[in-house]
Amino acid sequence: MERESMEFDVLIVGGGPAGLSAACRVMQMAQEAEQELTVCVVEKGSEIGAHIMAGTVFEPTALNELFPDWKEKGAPLNTPVTRDDIFLLKNQEGATKIPNAFVPKNMHNHGNYIISLGNLCRWLAEQAEGLGVEVYPGFAAAETIVEDGQVKGIITGDMGVARDGSEKDGYMPGMELRAKYTLFTEGCRGHLGKRLINDFKLDEGKDPQHYGIGIKELWDIDPAKHEPGLVIHTTGWPLNESGSTGGSFLYHLENGQVYVGLISDLSYSNPHMSPFDEFQRLKLHPEIKKHLEGGKRVAYGARAITKGGFNSLPKMSFPGGLLLGCDAGTLNSSKIKGSHTAMKSGLLGAEAVFEALKDGKSGEEITSFEERFKDSWLYKELYAERNFSPGMHKFGNFVGGAIAYFEQNILRSSLPFTFHDTTPDYATLKPADQAKKIAYPKPDNKLTFDKLSSVFISNTNHEEDQPVHLKLSNPDIPIQENLPKYNEPAQRYCPAGVYEVVEADDGSGKKFQINAQNCVHCKTCDIKDPSQNITWVTPEGGGGPNYPNM
Repeated sequence: MERESMEFDVLIVGGGPAGLSAACRVMQMAQEAEQELTVCVVEKGSEIGAHIMAGTVFEPTALNELFPDWKEKGAPLNTPVTRDDIFLLKNQEGATKIPNAFVPKNMHNHGNYIISLGNLCRWLAEQAEGLGVEVYPGFAAAETIVEDGQVKGIITGDMGVARDGSEKDGYMPGMELRAKYTLFTEGCRGHLGKRLINDFKLDEGKDPQHYGIGIKELWDIDPAKHEPGLVIHTTGWPLNESGSTGGSFLYHLENGQVYVGLISDLSYSNPHMSPFDEFQRLKLHPEIKKHLEGGKRVAYGARAITKGGFNSLPKMSFPGGLLLGCDAGTLNSSKIKGSHTAMKSGLLGAEAVFEALKDGKSGEEITSFEERFKDSWLYKELYAERNFSPGMHKFGNFVGGAIAYFEQNILRSSLPFTFHDTTPDYATLKPADQAKKIAYPKPDNKLTFDKLSSVFISNTNHEEDQPVHLKLSNPDIPIQENLPKYNEPAQRYCPAGVYEVVEADDGSGKKFQINAQNCVHCKTCDIKDPSQNITWVTPEGGGGPNYPNM
């Protein structure tokens, strides 16, 4: 097919913190060197920030490096953390506050801010455009262009394709966007990043990547209960009842609002477990309920989180480009923070790419990136916390937390050996008949809600007559294998009601139904499906959630 083509010096796939930081930094360096560069950012969301969701307590380390004058420039960091509280939830009623002296030091948030990461990305995009970067939201990167063993750019998704593959009125073929170097910053489980890791064998000798699913709501609360800057984390119930690990957060930001959410590790073994319903019942605990009661839920979202840490980091360079941020897995899970690390990886990538372009290179592997990474505080931070994720998975929150406390507060360095978790998350499920069934309470529509009303307030929208972007390698597996063995867990691990087992219209029995228009692009199905039968690919550009203030 003949496609229109555009050429750039640097192409960046994904308008999140890593990609926008890289775009800003490479342009800063070009201007300092009085060198003309063309830099482009493509983003699949309808606008920058539309698909961005994180906790977020933000550590400004990398932002200080990128824009030391960010306060004067109006960066939306408006609520400094004033207090940290951590609770062990013992059961559905009881809680014990953990004294600060016994909290691992990485959990303290002095000097950090409660922010909307989406709003920070919108601000970063403004800075990038002010520096001369071309930013194109609404364009999904559908395919990589690989020629002679080098990545040469990407092809954006076709627009106006019907579900049956035919071309609708207004059909527009995708464009070729070519570049001397392409940086992939798609976020957790980026679909092109996943292919690059496989095709270039970037994860050889590494532990499997591990993930969590973060489910989050934004609430307007009673002004009398609002305490801007208060950060609350919990561990224990309800996940310990389900045999899972993870924890919850509740952050008081500005404007009388709070974020509340639950991160469930996707290494869980009980196929009856529903992360969405675990989160709903969390809100009934008195320690959480007291903040939300009398308030109103205004936004909902869900996103997978890359949690493997240092041991799971792939090689981040390959001929023609770099894999950065959560696409590579730079999140520091002991801090429950990935924005500052993603931004730093973007800065390092920008510096390495600018150096290569200055030397006249185009498409050769940037071998200097690894050395630059190893010399950075990012490498040192991730290496020091390399035991956190595997320790939590192997020993659970209590013993894993004790090990983290010993490393961070007593030793003030990591143990002289490394824990490993070599079982991928999709391989951890027990057969349904060997696992405890879980009875979840029905939603009360005051504190707890169902999936469909939640998806509604995520502002998720897809053109209904388009190809399904959740691809089954074998359409028979859900009913023939996953249903009898695991009671088809996709019905429960999906936080958006995308997957259902229903009676077939022709009376032939059960069928697996995919409600792709509900998809909030969390990628959990691509990660957790025990048969690795589901592949998430980009839908038409601009589709998906439209998160406000998340």
